[in-house]
Amino acid sequence: MNIESIEELRTLYAAPKERTIKKQIGHLDVHCRRFISFSPFVVVASSDNTGRMDASPRGGDPGFVKVPDATTLLLPDAPGNNRLDSLENVIATGQVGMLFMIPGVDETLRINGTAVLSRADAEIDLCTNERRRPKLVIRVAVREAYLHCAKALMRSRLWRIESRIDRALLPTIGEMINDQTGCHVPLETREDMERRYAKDL
Repeated sequence: MNIESIEELRTLYAAPKERTIKKQIGHLDVHCRRFISFSPFVVVASSDNTGRMDASPRGGDPGFVKVPDATTLLLPDAPGNNRLDSLENVIATGQVGMLFMIPGVDETLRINGTAVLSRADAEIDLCTNERRRPKLVIRVAVREAYLHCAKALMRSRLWRIESRIDRALLPTIGEMINDQTGCHVPLETREDMERRYAKDL
């Protein structure tokens, strides 16, 4: 049986506590800014104008996402697979959600806002490092920011060393993609892949 109304859904759950509602703020306070400064990883959620969803991982040195002011984030683009799913979605809808993570920290930071693709020199300069000057940045106008509790990461034991699996339990990504696509690209070792990726990291 499917649940088809918010009223029906709400019969299954208690009302959220006051603090759960109040923790959502409309700007980046000192705690949000500090969290972002330590974060080397963010998942960017977006959709096209038909509602098709996408979630894209983005990574860099801690603090690679810049915070020029209390309501703005700058996410530099970096070399990827050139599908441009997130970038095309930003053009289509101008909306993103972001989930910031810090290794070893079970809490996360969630941010929702409107977004544009910027080629402004000042914003690109702010996101330029010794490795790369990005072609563009995603500028996010923060609408909602809130720190998310630790339960999901505690349940998953994501950061615990005993949770790690032997990578050899899975085929290489090349083997998996060859099976999925039938393209039969020549296979490479993990070491070969890392050497190939090195120039784009």
